[in-house]
Amino acid sequence: MTLLGIPVEFVLFAATLLGVALLHNHTLYVGLAGLATISVFKIAVTGFKTGAGLAGFFGHLGHEWVTIANLFCLLMGFALLSRHFEKSHIPVLLPKYLPDDWKGGFVMLVMVFVISSFLDNIAAALIGGAMAHQLFRAKVHVGFLAAIVAASNAGGSGSVVGDTTTTMLWISGVHPGQVFEAYAAAGVALLITGVIAAKQQHAYSPILKTSHTHTHVDWGRVGIVALILISAMVTNVVVNLSAPQLADKFPFIGGAVWIAVVATMSVRRPDWEIMPETAKGSVFLLSLVLCASMMPVEQLPPASALTALELGFVSAVFDNIPLTALAIKQGGYDWGYLAYAVGFGGSMIWFGSSAGVALSNMYPEAKSVGTWLKQGWHVTLAYVVGFAVMWALVPWRPDGLP
Repeated sequence: MTLLGIPVEFVLFAATLLGVALLHNHTLYVGLAGLATISVFKIAVTGFKTGAGLAGFFGHLGHEWVTIANLFCLLMGFALLSRHFEKSHIPVLLPKYLPDDWKGGFVMLVMVFVISSFLDNIAAALIGGAMAHQLFRAKVHVGFLAAIVAASNAGGSGSVVGDTTTTMLWISGVHPGQVFEAYAAAGVALLITGVIAAKQQHAYSPILKTSHTHTHVDWGRVGIVALILISAMVTNVVVNLSAPQLADKFPFIGGAVWIAVVATMSVRRPDWEIMPETAKGSVFLLSLVLCASMMPVEQLPPASALTALELGFVSAVFDNIPLTALAIKQGGYDWGYLAYAVGFGGSMIWFGSSAGVALSNMYPEAKSVGTWLKQGWHVTLAYVVGFAVMWALVPWRPDGLP
């Protein structure tokens, strides 16, 4: 069923995204309303790939529940992790080791990039948010918040353990070296958005020049942070290497994070008080993910560098997991190009990636599409320039062929 040649599902999804952009103080309700509307339409009119009516709807949920559960557990668990990290007092000591001008903010973004290369980008973004909260006296420019998200997504784009989409490519048989080439674009993008955002932040609220000389690191909390991160990383690698067929059967990674959270409760009490607000942001993201999963996207345009560039813009509003799954099924892509596009592209809007949603839970002022685009304009610039540099330096090799 179409409206002016466009499937009605896309029209309803576009209306939901427009509502999110205009009513950024009510994003949860807009997201849930959009999900309910699209679900009812699919149940009553078009049906699902898994069947028609309610049976098809529940069949669809049965197919998507692992992704949803993993994302929810990661968003909630890493929010607690970021509070442990902030209370470890490491952010308080950072000014001793960072430059006290705009270069301090840039170095911090580089740290987020590196962390995300071997950890989940959600965790990297939240650790970056915790560092920024202390370094800039809780006055963080939205342009710098956009850069934190961009740095976390850029760092994960060239590593098969740094992002869900690159892990999907790895599982499907793509060699890690084919994904690694994404850093040709991601490094340039980090340089552009990092320098501009760091200067924005320095003009808005300079880095804290003095640290507390008598501050002591809470090594108990540092240990908890390390255990949670290692649990997630090891589980991700072990499951995908030893039993990839089980990866979409159970939320192993999210479960591992929460086992670590519960196991360390006796060492330090988690900040359970942040859970209600974090849950709202998490449910909002999951509503968009479910909406996107119900779109009638049966195939992508023919694979090319231009298509990969376009997919980056699409990923700013459309969940990059189903996009990546479609690209893998279709084939014919240079996987380094695709990894950069769908990974970094989601940084252009705050709800375009799970890292952006997680950070906006920490900084509610970021929940404005207009403000994000206006103050974080450099992310879009960095995406395009980074892609152009990659196109100039790295030959397009479909499916890794020479």
